[in-house]
Amino acid sequence: MASEKILSQKKNVVNEISDKIKNSTSVLVFTYQGLTVSELAELRRELKNSNSEVKVYKNTLAKRAFQDCKIDNEEFWEGPNAILFGGDLLEPIKVLSKFAKGRDNIEIRTGYADGKILSSDEIKAYASIPSREGLLTQFAGGLMQTAKMFAIGIDLYAKQKEENN
Repeated sequence: MASEKILSQKKNVVNEISDKIKNSTSVLVFTYQGLTVSELAELRRELKNSNSEVKVYKNTLAKRAFQDCKIDNEEFWEGPNAILFGGDLLEPIKVLSKFAKGRDNIEIRTGYADGKILSSDEIKAYASIPSREGLLTQFAGGLMQTAKMFAIGIDLYAKQKEENN
């Protein structure tokens, strides 16, 4: 039987994971087996810019924390997993997806954002959304195109009026 000290430590870890889940905008569970220490450190550096972090916990403790948060994702807790706690919705997903390209040992298994479990297809869709700056650029381009077409229309109308007079 486990001692009270060990049970207390495990309970603290479960509470830590639960708090991180509650305070994160997005949470991803992915496999990491086969990554070198330097590759994992590189991923952590890239995620630091988006106020996100990667942690590795025992599956039983992580599973219990997800259950405490009323998130049912039991089928994803086989084998070694890492958990990404994102401070932003899109940026951590984009960083992990980009990092996983070309690496067969990383598989994004599931995610949690906006109060629902994300499938791998939904995660891929989130990863393909342009960045905030990219979306703003596209929006500004659309506004400029509208103004340009309006100016051309006014110019053509003015020329047509001059020809008729």
